[in-house]
Amino acid sequence: MKNYFKVIVLIGLLSVSCKTTKPATKAANVKASSTKKIINKHYKAFFNENTVYAKIKAKYKDDKTSVVLSIKLRMEKDKVIWMSATKLGIPIAKIMITPTKVRYYEKIKKTYFEGDFSLLSNFLGTDLTFTEVQNLLLGQAVLNLKKGKYKSGLKNDLYFLTPKEASSLYTILFLINPENYKLKKQEIQRLDNNQKLSVTYLSYKNIEETYFPKNMILKVIDSKKTTTLHLDFKSVFFNKELTFPFTIPRGYKEINLN
Repeated sequence: MKNYFKVIVLIGLLSVSCKTTKPATKAANVKASSTKKIINKHYKAFFNENTVYAKIKAKYKDDKTSVVLSIKLRMEKDKVIWMSATKLGIPIAKIMITPTKVRYYEKIKKTYFEGDFSLLSNFLGTDLTFTEVQNLLLGQAVLNLKKGKYKSGLKNDLYFLTPKEASSLYTILFLINPENYKLKKQEIQRLDNNQKLSVTYLSYKNIEETYFPKNMILKVIDSKKTTTLHLDFKSVFFNKELTFPFTIPRGYKEINLN
């Protein structure tokens, strides 16, 4: 059941009352724009709702395993990301992420984890904070684009952003939809071990004038294997009053990551 744990961890980077529901369409004859304007419009489209409640169908696959899970996501912006996973209607795991801690337990082997973000960072191959995990789920750039220096251009009718100065540690790419200025793709690759994290946003829902990911694919590639997680958001609601119940059952064994 180790792979169930990986699924929940990855989701925690782990994502309907719809006015309209539609995928982003391909733009024709997109005009070039300045880097500053692209970044400003991306942040103008930033997610500003207080809470998210969603039901997700998650498909996990690596070189040896394939599994389908049902996920309930509850999120209070900037405070907590909570998820509960079931397989065939049977509860199997729960995770809660706050700005300072990752907490998790699974029912199959009766194990749990409480610790910092090194758990997620080690699995994804790049260091991530709570804000960056949250942005990943919301279709926003995991990095603060206003603090760095970027160059831009057009690629297949999408805007792209990359750092002006090459890094000896990472290569970074952001592709942005010209229709809504949300991300189409973000990709971070470590150069020391060639491990890559790629997140592709296949489509968005327009919910109460807010664009929210509808389908997204997270992929981690390293020298040993490729891990893929496809998230399909079946229903999404904003600004509901939510609770985040989380108690590690007695008798569970703590996971040792060393």
